[in-house]
Parts: sequence; C-alpha cells; structure tokens
Amino acid sequence: MFGLIPFNTNKNLSNGNSFENLLSNFFNDDFFAPFNIDSDNFHADIKETDNEYLVVAELPGVKKEDISLEYNDNQLVISAKRDEFINEEKDNYIRKERHYGTFSRSFYVDNVDKNDILAKFENGELKIVLPKLEKTSPTSNRIEIQ
Repeated sequence: MFGLIPFNTNKNLSNGNSFENLLSNFFNDDFFAPFNIDSDNFHADIKETDNEYLVVAELPGVKKEDISLEYNDNQLVISAKRDEFINEEKDNYIRKERHYGTFSRSFYVDNVDKNDILAKFENGELKIVLPKLEKTSPTSNRIEIQ
C-alpha cells in the first residue's frame, strides 16, 4: 500500500502559503501515472524451462510485416512499427484517431542456439522460442591425492 502514496521530492512548503502549496502539490501529482499504458512500448514476459526460453510480447495493433526480430551477441531485439488509423462516422459524429510510432526492446539472453529460434505472431501476440544450447556437464575441479 505504501507504493500507492503520491510522493514528490520537490515539495517545498517554505515558499508562500503552506496550505496553498499543499493543495497545489496534491492536485498536481500524477497519482495515476504508474497505471497509464505506455503507448510507445510493449509488455513482454520471459519464461525459462530446462530446454528453452519462452518470450511472449504483446503487440496489439501491429502487423506481422512491421515486426523485426534479431538475435546478436546474446541480445534479443524486438522492434515494431505501429501505424493505425481509425475513421468512424455515425449519426453526424465523426471520429478520427491516429496512432503511429516505432518502438524497440532488447533482452539479454545467453546460452541460446540461434540457428533453431522459432517465432510466431498471432492475434497481437508474438511468441518466441529460444532453445538452449546443450548443457555441458559440470567439470570437476577435484584433484586426486596419491
């Protein structure tokens, strides 16, 4: 519950009327900022199993051909371009909305067999399977005593 309390480090009650500053700071804090959806980014989940990493990225409003996926130097980079136009005309009311922009995220994922990476995009959700390289058995540093 403590994380939901608005906190502004620039509050300075020594200038002017303390009550006015208190009201101004209370109503000017962006209390709901953590809950706003960032339209310039996307959400991704990464799950590790014994044999692979599973990445699920939510890309609503993005077309398959506008997604770029790369894996280099242990970095998985997901880039996308969104260009959406809505034009709705009903009962003398016209609504036009445009959403466009590019965004990208990168994730450090090592021990991946980059030749066998699989990706599938369906219903605004990108699923990526990153198979792990074969596990090597841990070498023993034990020295036999004669």
